[in-house]
Amino acid sequence: MRRILLVSICLFVGNILKAQLTKVIPASAAFADSLSRVAQDFRYNYYNIQSELIISQNDMETFQSNISLPGSKNCLIYRFHSTVDTTAAWQATMYQGESYRDALKAYKNTCRQVERSKLHLGSSIAGFTGRMDEPDPNVRFVSSEFKLNSKEEAFSLFYAEVEMILTGMEEWEVHLNLHNKKDDEDK
Repeated sequence: MRRILLVSICLFVGNILKAQLTKVIPASAAFADSLSRVAQDFRYNYYNIQSELIISQNDMETFQSNISLPGSKNCLIYRFHSTVDTTAAWQATMYQGESYRDALKAYKNTCRQVERSKLHLGSSIAGFTGRMDEPDPNVRFVSSEFKLNSKEEAFSLFYAEVEMILTGMEEWEVHLNLHNKKDDEDK
């Protein structure tokens, strides 16, 4: 009887842990598929995946994205009013909360997912290269950049940037940003 009870408890705890891990670590195939769909629309400046306007300010507009990543809290498109650069940026909030430990887990997981994803961009397949910068618990911000390795000219400056920040409201946020990035010398 004790053995059956112990096995039942172990199975119950195992199922709880499995459910929690499923929430924290999205399936690579689903993540890569969603990431591919967003990247494909980068060619069209994210207009095909743009949903309703959330806020309009002097220097930018923020729209809801109709494609999201598994595990994300919110996915937005930012359109900047610039005469120099008219490209938009796409952002997924992967974590938002007070726990540094949970933010760190989401940051590392998002970096791994980006590194492991193979994007289907029409007739080609591409991946990201870069390395994760390790966060310092005494610093309020860390960012890692991953460049898309694609032969298509449209993606020559396309980057995925994963950032973990402590906001002014003492809340940690982890974002995945997809955007064009020019070298500092080109600005």
